[in-house]
Parts: sequence; C-alpha cells; structure tokens
Amino acid sequence: MISGIGSIGALKPATEGADAATGAFQGIVAPTTATETFGTSFAEALSQAASKTVNTLQNAEQVSIQALRGDADTRQVVDAVMSAQQALQTTIAIRDKVVSAFLEISRMSI
Repeated sequence: MISGIGSIGALKPATEGADAATGAFQGIVAPTTATETFGTSFAEALSQAASKTVNTLQNAEQVSIQALRGDADTRQVVDAVMSAQQALQTTIAIRDKVVSAFLEISRMSI
C-alpha cells in the first residue's frame, strides 16, 4: 500500500519507526570526527526526515494490519496512526514552506 512511497527520489528507509514524527530533525547535525565539526547538508536533512516519515507511515500500516488479524491492541493502533498523522502533517508543513520560499525567490528581480 504505502511501499511505493519509499522509492521516491533517493530516499533510503531509516531504521526508526514510531518516533519519526517528533524526531524528524533530531540528531541530523552531528560532527563526524573531533576535527570535522560540520553538519549534514540541507538536502540530506530533508532526505532523512522524509525517510523517517515514510517509515512511520509504513509502521502505522503494519500495526493496523496486525490489529485486523487480532495481533495488536487498539492502543498500539491509535498510537501508530497518531504518530503517522503527526509525521505527515509535519512533512506537509515543510513542503509548503519550501514551495513558499521557492515562489518568493522566483519573484525576485535580478
């Protein structure tokens, strides 16, 4: 169902699931060594956030299917779906800001 989303662009699924919505940008800017104190690029940060969002959506789908089989509690389903909803709303807000910024830049006179 949602598995087709993971193939968008160069996204690589992350290993984290349900906490992706709240931690979409946590831990992204980290120094690689003691001498290199630079963070990841903006594109990499967006890619990681999108990967976590996709994983959250896939997790919610899997928990929902488990609940239909009788293997998951209703509370687990609600938590997973609410986390997926929050991740999706965050992603949509980021997309809207990026589009808005692009439109602002395109209206600038050179």
